[in-house]
Amino acid sequence: MAYAASKKLDELKPSEIVKELDKYIIGQKQAKRTIAVAIRNRTRRKRLPLEIRDEVSPKNIIMIGPTGVGKTEIARRIAKLSNAPFIKVEATKYTEVGYVGRDVESIIRDLMSIAVQQVKAELAERELEKVQNRVEERLLDILLPQVKEDPSVDIIAVGSSYTDSQKVTRERFRQMLRDGKFDEREVEINVQSRKRVGIEVLGQPNMEELQEAMQSIGSIFGNGKAHNRKLTVKRAREIFTEEETDKAVDTDRAIDEAKERVEQMGIVFIDEIDKVAKSGGSGGGIDVSREGVQRDILPIIEGTSVSTKWGVIDTTHILFIASGAFHVSKPSDLIPELQGRFPLRVELDDLKADDFYRILTEPANAITMQYRELLKTEGVQIIFEDEAIRRISEIAYEVNSSHDNIGARRLFTIMEKLLEELSFSADELTGQTIPITRAYVDERLGDVIQNQDLSKFIL
Repeated sequence: MAYAASKKLDELKPSEIVKELDKYIIGQKQAKRTIAVAIRNRTRRKRLPLEIRDEVSPKNIIMIGPTGVGKTEIARRIAKLSNAPFIKVEATKYTEVGYVGRDVESIIRDLMSIAVQQVKAELAERELEKVQNRVEERLLDILLPQVKEDPSVDIIAVGSSYTDSQKVTRERFRQMLRDGKFDEREVEINVQSRKRVGIEVLGQPNMEELQEAMQSIGSIFGNGKAHNRKLTVKRAREIFTEEETDKAVDTDRAIDEAKERVEQMGIVFIDEIDKVAKSGGSGGGIDVSREGVQRDILPIIEGTSVSTKWGVIDTTHILFIASGAFHVSKPSDLIPELQGRFPLRVELDDLKADDFYRILTEPANAITMQYRELLKTEGVQIIFEDEAIRRISEIAYEVNSSHDNIGARRLFTIMEKLLEELSFSADELTGQTIPITRAYVDERLGDVIQNQDLSKFIL
């Protein structure tokens, strides 16, 4: 499966997407399959004839399950795999129009911003060699006049034509520049302040947009002048790279491509959707505001036009994935119209002791591996015995069962407590190999486990 990691998400088959998710997320087979099919259907839709394509809308998904079972991790991993514009937001950060806070349309504006940066980075990558050559020439033009006073160096001229001696010297400096020998040398460069001119004027502006607009106006009238700055060559290279990249990248083309990607392949992950549902069927107070947020989200999910500083975005074919624990409320507490826009529902399973064991040992980013590598930086080798890992898994399950169920996040709490003393004195244990046994686990955590009141606060 090594070849799949280099593929883009829209090239992966559903089984390959699931295998990629399996590397980092234990269990939750049904959720992975549902997500994989939804993602693959985006690719299938792109292959349809134009007259049919617009009729096929994405099948939005709602994931239901307690915290710490993999909902957010699935979103994170899809984002890493995805070459499509992707954004994860918390529903609780948004308020009904007319209230203080972020309005839901900012989700699409943020998604478009991500897409523009994504496309610009891709276009810049294609022009990387050209940009690097231009930056190198600019740095050489600055560096070479500085050595005129050095009697050991031949006469150097800056211009379009050079003598053989000047060419040799320039190439020698080029190699030294590439080797990083000039990185800490200070040079004086002319810096042009950037102008941010994108101002949104359509729709009802919020404070965030007004602030951005005022900054843009200020940059136009007050900060557009060039000025000299003394910087290291390393920092000058970064500034020149930004300037040359901006010149090399066609901004209009980037915006057009980003808009196409957002409208046809965009993915929005809305976490904590249960927090804006009515709780227990009550109808007043805060629940009114929650319902207002749902009603504001609804048209975006149904398909509407959102104005941004890059143009108007149609949200009809953006895929929305929502998730929530639904401890207090139920999916049926969402307004019926919003429920209908999430036809696919997946319930994620609670984690058992065996799941915790697999989480500690199987993923590419397993927690035990993370702690092993952290302590290795101090020259300390720790070895987790299998029985110790099983005991940690049992403790995590027991604590989740008797106290708040926070899923896999409980493992971080337990591991921190378990290795607290070792982490504190690691610098004094350099060169040692320390086995983590079942007895070690019981010794470090036994008293806390037995004291139910204490374990509630510590674990």
